[in-house]
Amino acid sequence: MKPKNNKYTKAPSARGSRSEQGARGGYGKRPAGSAAGPAKALGHANSFLDELKNDVAAFFEINNTGQWSTMDVVENFDADDRKLKLMIQGLVGELFDEGRLTRLPDGRYQFNANQNTILGTVEHVNPKFAFVVPDNGTRDRDNDIWVPAEDLGGAIDGDKVRVIAFSDSRQRGTRQLAKRIVGRVVSIAERGKTEIVGTLDRHGKQAFVTPDSRRIYQDIFIPAEKLGGAEANEKVIVRLTTYPDSDDRDGHFTGEVISVLGKAGEHDTEMHAILAEFGLPLEFPAEVEKESEEIPVDIDEAEIREHRRDFRNITTFTIDPVDAKDFDDALSVRYLDNGNYEIGIHIADVTHYVTPGTELEEEAYKRATSVYLVDRVVPMLPEKLSNGVCSLRPNEDKLTFSAVFEMNADAKLVKEWFGRTAIHSDRRFSYEEAQGILNEGTGDFVKELTLLNDLAHKMRDERFKHGAINFETPEVRFKLDENGVPLAVMPKIRQDTNKLIEEFMLLANKRVAEFVHSLSRGPEPNTMVYRVHEGPDEDRLQTLSDFAARLGYKLKVDSAHLSQSMNRFMEQIEGKPEAGMLSQLAVRTMSKARYSTEDLGHFGLAFERYSHFTSPIRRYPDMMAHRLLQHYLDKGRSVDRETLEARCKHASDRERAAAEAERASIKYKQVEFMSNMPANMEFAGVIAGVTEFGFFVEIPENSCEGLVRMQDLDDDFYEYDKDNYRIIGRRSKKMYTFGDEVTVKVKETNLARRSIDFTLISDKAKTAEDGGFIRAAHGGREGGRSRRDDSQRNAARGRKATTGGRAKAIGEAAKSNKGAAPKGQNRRGGRGR
Repeated sequence: MKPKNNKYTKAPSARGSRSEQGARGGYGKRPAGSAAGPAKALGHANSFLDELKNDVAAFFEINNTGQWSTMDVVENFDADDRKLKLMIQGLVGELFDEGRLTRLPDGRYQFNANQNTILGTVEHVNPKFAFVVPDNGTRDRDNDIWVPAEDLGGAIDGDKVRVIAFSDSRQRGTRQLAKRIVGRVVSIAERGKTEIVGTLDRHGKQAFVTPDSRRIYQDIFIPAEKLGGAEANEKVIVRLTTYPDSDDRDGHFTGEVISVLGKAGEHDTEMHAILAEFGLPLEFPAEVEKESEEIPVDIDEAEIREHRRDFRNITTFTIDPVDAKDFDDALSVRYLDNGNYEIGIHIADVTHYVTPGTELEEEAYKRATSVYLVDRVVPMLPEKLSNGVCSLRPNEDKLTFSAVFEMNADAKLVKEWFGRTAIHSDRRFSYEEAQGILNEGTGDFVKELTLLNDLAHKMRDERFKHGAINFETPEVRFKLDENGVPLAVMPKIRQDTNKLIEEFMLLANKRVAEFVHSLSRGPEPNTMVYRVHEGPDEDRLQTLSDFAARLGYKLKVDSAHLSQSMNRFMEQIEGKPEAGMLSQLAVRTMSKARYSTEDLGHFGLAFERYSHFTSPIRRYPDMMAHRLLQHYLDKGRSVDRETLEARCKHASDRERAAAEAERASIKYKQVEFMSNMPANMEFAGVIAGVTEFGFFVEIPENSCEGLVRMQDLDDDFYEYDKDNYRIIGRRSKKMYTFGDEVTVKVKETNLARRSIDFTLISDKAKTAEDGGFIRAAHGGREGGRSRRDDSQRNAARGRKATTGGRAKAIGEAAKSNKGAAPKGQNRRGGRGR
């Protein structure tokens, strides 16, 4: 092949025809003027192959705005020889492996002008792709990097990776996709998961474990000598021993069984498997239990006399869920001579017993939170502490850390005091017992309960007047038999007593944060652990507003009136069929609350500063807040921010893992409950999500949710209208959208996947207003359709049926609850957010 002098000519358009892309040269002499650039950067070529590789790299560098296939490169070099073609294609692959090129999802390549990599964590949400979340502090989903599965380089969910990122604006048909950041993993910095939970499956002499996690898509091969006595259909924990090569997409993981949890499907086994799946501990280390057993139960009177304010003779009680054992807060009431009230908010003094440098402290930090599954609590602290020494049980003296407020009849603060105390609880109420006393107007401490309820109502009204947002998303509870089988699924009811406790916990958390800030002595404010909640994502907020308008609801999204508008919106939808769906969409517009040393405020509560102080038995950040408050009360100077920030991030991460485990346990029990229903039992439901592969139906009476697959809708050919969150029949124009009432029955339940499939029985479907398919705003059509009907009609016409592209795993309107704002109440019945 004869080299050409004008071997590299910059192409006018990477998408133009090949005849438009300029003269193509051979692989010999570099064009004039280019030696100082690519040649110098790439180094001296010591061989024909090195020179060819340099020339291929130079082609991409000179044509750096283009996106090129390997055939484009081959044609640029006029390579007619088969071996040379293969050589060039191989060199393109080498440059890609070295990070000098990036590969787009359609297989074309682009010069990587900025070869700096980004460190981030893999979130593998779909078999076809994953996101890499940059480790840059605050999560901004617009900056998440989309990585196709073939470019993950052997990384799995949770791995810390280095990724090359670039913007991708691609044409698909007649529409252009919005720009997003696309990338490729170039190295794995740290494996996030070394242990995987799954079910063992045997095929002859071979054994594989199928992971429980819906984010890990490869089975794990287990050599016969590494089975550890595990049998088929048992839940096991596997330690990964080898990983696939970065260029081996179909390679297997290899592992060894390190623990057998039990038979798959058994109640305890499945709950233990959920804990293990999310990296949550099953039991305390022996040395931690030993330390806890050595802690004295009796309180030294000298401790109270010399170091504490004594509240033991003041009326005090607790209000908690009926099945709670870890009572970490109590309220005291004293009527003052000036007509005001002294309200004490007393919190278990955990840090008196758990001190830095101990095994207990280290374990509390690692766990960072208690975990509340459907049937059990996995505590942050050993039972002797959580349910015994620290628990504010009735008729026992207890050490506490308190926020004490003098309030007038209008619930305005007159004075405040913070410090260590001792209390003696006179009564333990459940929420239901306290509510009954309020309703009947008679019973133990009715006067004090009525006062607290009145003050709480006034504080709540004041909060909403100042911009707090009332997000109350539905929660469920289960009635289980002695074997853990769900007999009933019921909504949790929030009563005045739940809100009473919530308001006083919010008050204490807010005032502790403000008080610590007020003690600042230098130019910088005192370092504190805050619970922060930033404002909503404007784009998602506008999308919600537009969608709500289509359903007849008004939501103003200008920042000046957002909270008031959001509260009016929540009032409008209350009791409507689409209320659950719209409230979930509203929550998803919000940022996720997290822990930080940055004083960013709490948007949802409309607090300038907010901390977590009131639950140290079950939250490690509250322990940090207790220590910091005492440090500043003792006139200490501001402490190191960097160390605390790292601990805040760890606590936020553990909180997310615990929340995911809790949701998984709820989903598992919902699926189990529905699997025990009579085969042909029908349920009234509401469409709660629409995707290109079907729609999700929620049964309001038990909040169970399942999927009606589009391929099972055999009365028409259905297409997905993404912008309007609906699917439409091509022939009938029948529509299915959010809030539509339908009747369904269970088609299939899958406990391993924690999923339900429904069959549609009847509906109140509407017809598209304009009598035709509603085009998306960009002029394109989303590709979902009823494949069964497509096949039947095409077969009737004597043509080969086409099924179209494989549906995405998740639609825009039914994305996972990443980034959701805190719920209106928490797991323990409304103790702060």
